[in-house]
Parts: sequence; structure tokens; C-alpha cells
Amino acid sequence: MSEQPPYLRIADELRRRIANQEWAPGDRLPSRAVLAHQCRVGEAVIRRAQETLIAQGILQGRAGSGTYVAEPRERLRMVRSQYREQAEGSPFRADMSALGKRGTWESRSDATVPAPPDIAARLGIAEGDHCVRTSYEYLADGQPAQLSTSWEPYSITAGTLVILPEGGPHAGKGVVQRMAEIGITVSHAVERPEPGTANAEEAVLLGVQRGALVTRIERTYYSDDGRPVETADIVVPAAFCEIVYEVPVNR
Repeated sequence: MSEQPPYLRIADELRRRIANQEWAPGDRLPSRAVLAHQCRVGEAVIRRAQETLIAQGILQGRAGSGTYVAEPRERLRMVRSQYREQAEGSPFRADMSALGKRGTWESRSDATVPAPPDIAARLGIAEGDHCVRTSYEYLADGQPAQLSTSWEPYSITAGTLVILPEGGPHAGKGVVQRMAEIGITVSHAVERPEPGTANAEEAVLLGVQRGALVTRIERTYYSDDGRPVETADIVVPAAFCEIVYEVPVNR
């Protein structure tokens, strides 16, 4: 019988230490370098062991923050509605507040990123035109809830106080309110949901198994003159979130 692979042995060791309450739910694990020293293995073995436990829902990874012991998770109900855009501030934060939860997020923006072909088509710009790209990891009471990658044409916000969605005096206000600050009225959004599966990076960030079911939403905001002002790819884990669309009825 072949010997157990090192990463599975380390995964068993980490699982045992969690069961013995060395780390409680929500605790951050020591760095990979520290764990590698403690377990007398390489950091690559620690990484693979952690990925195994993340896939099993025992650990969860957070971009730029580390690896944490997962807490019990309930399924969230996310309502997609035209009314969610009327309150000031972030629609996600409003959604989480309605559920009695604290909505937060981590983000990273890159300015003057050339638009790839599909993004250029969605924004009605030329391929390679500069955009501001922002990657988000949304959290509900500290638990991963969804991912999003947003693209805004650089030509619209360049030289203004809203060029970075999460920077400046209007940070975190959401697309509708930020565009209003520079005289652009956003009239509507178009969303296209479709089922999919989580890739390796998404699985780590969402705390789900690689290949787990997700809902992918392609969303684009339009100004009142029909110009696309932002487009985003949203990833929602099906196991932890249900998506409900609220459709108004004209009378």
C-alpha cells in the first residue's frame, strides 16, 4: 500500500488541530511559512493541504488577508430589483442590511487597463481602450458572499473625483451615485445570469469546492442616453446564496 501523500497528512493534522479547538471558527491560521516550519514540510505542501480543506468547507481563503477557519454559513437571499438602486450607498450593503447582516468588501483597482474584446463590446468602446478595472470580494458578516470584476471606461471618469470606485471622497457609493457626481444619469441596468462552476481561484475566495455550482451574472449599467458606463462579471456561490429577481408590474 502506497504511503499517504504529504499534503493529505498535513490536511489531517490541520483538521485535528481545528477539532481540538487550537483555532476557533473565524481565527486566522499562521502563515504558510510558520506552518511549514512547524510541520517540517515545504510551503507548497501547506498550500495544497489548505486548498484541500478549503474545498471541504473547513477553511476559507481571503484575498490578501490569509487563511481562516470557516464559520457555519447560512444561505443568503439576494433580491435583484430596480428599487435596490434608489437608496444612497452600496446596493450590496443595503441588501445585507435588509438581512440583518453587515455587508463589507475588499477591492483592488487598476487604472488604464486595456479593454479585452468582450469587455470592449459590452462597453461600446474599441478593443484596447483604457478602462478602470476593480476586483471585489464581498463579505456578509465576514463570510464570502460574492465576487465581482467591474470595468469602467477611463474616458468617462478620467480627471474626476470618481475615477477610482473605492478611492476619493465618493468611495463605495455605487455606480449610480458616483456617475451622478459627474453629471451622468444612470437610467437602467441589464443583467444576464447563467449557471457555471467555480474555477480554482474563485473556489478559494468563495470558500467552496472547485467545480461547485455558481451563478454568473453579466451586468451593464447604461446612462439615460443609452451609453454603457460600467460592466461587471459577478460570481455568486449557489450553495450559499439564492438570487431572486423582483419584477415591477405597471398598472
